[in-house]
Amino acid sequence: MADTPPAPARIATLPSWLLGRAATRGRALVAEALAEEGMKMWHHAVLAAVAERGPVAQAELGRSLAIDPKDMVGILNDLQGDGLVTRTPDPTDRRKNAITVTADGTRRLRRCQAAADRANAELLAPLDPADRERFTALLERIVHPTGP
Repeated sequence: MADTPPAPARIATLPSWLLGRAATRGRALVAEALAEEGMKMWHHAVLAAVAERGPVAQAELGRSLAIDPKDMVGILNDLQGDGLVTRTPDPTDRRKNAITVTADGTRRLRRCQAAADRANAELLAPLDPADRERFTALLERIVHPTGP
């Protein structure tokens, strides 16, 4: 981004523009931190969701993260191939797969969460602690204008 010419002054002051630029920087920081742990961002999101909700149906997992079913299959194939999750027939509906995190998946997730936390701390480093809390609360209100 350093070699990118600046946006026109009017555009560069729009909240939508600034949020987009901040999001781009945040994603880059987190993606780099996760890559050091051998993880991609969507893989991390899926692993975190499985750890929080598991065992969880594959279709439900995709809907909750807004991931296309074909993409979800690929992500789960990768995670399963790395030994981070298991897929077994759902005991309540054998037509579905239940996804569960493995012990290796839990360990990798802890490392990834720590890496993502460090990246987010770097993103928010220009703000003092009170401003960080307020900024995050304001972002939550923008993302969820009617509440969670």
